[in-house]
Amino acid sequence: MVLYLHGAGGIGDDNRKQLDGSNVFGTLLWALPEMQLRHPCYIVVPQTDRRWLRYNPERRPGQAGLVPGFGAGAAAAADIIDALRSEFAIDERRIYITGNSMGGAGTWHMLAHRADLFAAAVPCCGGPTAESGAENPRLPVWNFHGAADESVPVEISRERIAARRRTGGKPLSTEYPGVGHNVARWAYTEPALPEWLFSQRRR
Repeated sequence: MVLYLHGAGGIGDDNRKQLDGSNVFGTLLWALPEMQLRHPCYIVVPQTDRRWLRYNPERRPGQAGLVPGFGAGAAAAADIIDALRSEFAIDERRIYITGNSMGGAGTWHMLAHRADLFAAAVPCCGGPTAESGAENPRLPVWNFHGAADESVPVEISRERIAARRRTGGKPLSTEYPGVGHNVARWAYTEPALPEWLFSQRRR
């Protein structure tokens, strides 16, 4: 199973926007006929109307207001996985998470709070979270970011990768020179990504 967490453009409750715009790269890749032939999998793309992280409800307009703890949106996505594991024949050692922008931040957030669910993670240009990125360092991560991203500075990814390596993790990290916040179209067409992802098994 591949869980994809959408970016801010997918926020809502119409069950459509999380599949549109830049989210199309991270969602449809796994559904391509040739991909399903090589790596048949379930694809889960939940939509949140409250974002993935946990925020202070009293934050002022314009303030991020991030606070420690598991976000309601991420918790709901974890509940969906738990329900699907009970309903379908899913290999529990091969559940993967990926996300772009806000969803990239959500991916890092999930690794800190529900790493027990996943065999590997692929965050793309993830924004700030209340976590350092060093949590559960043994879980395989391949992080992507555009070096010219003006929406989410690449330094955020660099700091997470450095923190993870300091605690014994061995994450992969790819930066694309000259690429901005639209890094999804590069990351999800990276030729080696599918084989790397589906080769991972949860210990």
